[in-house]
Amino acid sequence: MLPDADELAEVLLDLAVPHEDIDEAVRLSRHLRRDAEALRFLEEAVAGLVEGIGSVREKAADIPPLPGATGALARYAPLFVFAAALPHVRAHHRARGVPDRIGRHTLADVGRCVAWHRRWYGTGGVLSPRWLSLHFHGELYQLGRLQFQRGRIGSWTGGSIAAAGLPLAPGDPALALHIPDFLGPLTPEAVDRSLALARAFFARHYPEEPYQVAICGSWLLDPQLRDRLPADSNIVRFQERFRLSHRLPEPEDTEPVRFVFGTTDVPLDRLPRRTPLQRAVLDHLDEGGHWYVGHGWFRL
Repeated sequence: MLPDADELAEVLLDLAVPHEDIDEAVRLSRHLRRDAEALRFLEEAVAGLVEGIGSVREKAADIPPLPGATGALARYAPLFVFAAALPHVRAHHRARGVPDRIGRHTLADVGRCVAWHRRWYGTGGVLSPRWLSLHFHGELYQLGRLQFQRGRIGSWTGGSIAAAGLPLAPGDPALALHIPDFLGPLTPEAVDRSLALARAFFARHYPEEPYQVAICGSWLLDPQLRDRLPADSNIVRFQERFRLSHRLPEPEDTEPVRFVFGTTDVPLDRLPRRTPLQRAVLDHLDEGGHWYVGHGWFRL
């Protein structure tokens, strides 16, 4: 189930876990392996994670906390679940004919979430393990600059799509786009390449799911960004691909701050204003404005 200490280090490297976190994770795994109750937890958590692997679920699966664990062991526990589940998702990829390279790039998001945990909290751990359950269930793939999640059209977005005259309805297949960190600028060329890769990938490996539209829900689709950024900026160019279906009514001011600056613990007046995006986010908040999550779609 859980790889032994020597093999675990190699597995964590495959998952792009930062080197500074591997030693501590391997050390903790030795204690975990001697605990029969912890091993039962691990077995049950993996079984829950990969149940129905390949199907599109209503929502991502939670990774339960390790009973009685505190400190570093509690923070790293999801990492052990993912390491133990790795053979299952690799088998699913093989069954679908997914190239090993795409599988590795997809699962490298584990390392990104470990890096984010250390950046935000200053300690080792896994940020948003629930998010990573999508990768280990065959629902999400990294293809170039973007991540693509197999999903379904929602009711609000479905209304917008129907109004545009497309013969699609809520519940029909749609690819949800996600923009991961640490992969360079979101240039139009990078997005075009990702979309081309996605069209070919899903037609080949999931031919029974005809994806005609891409959808996205993000603060990056807040139309107010157009008033704050240059017309030729990457974010504005990204927005222009979408037909906005709706905007959530509640503000999400912390989202752009967290993703642009990597923290929400620093007072806004102490954050840097070096880039146009940094200035746009902060100036809007300083003037009493709020940021919102926009939802949009476009035809693939």
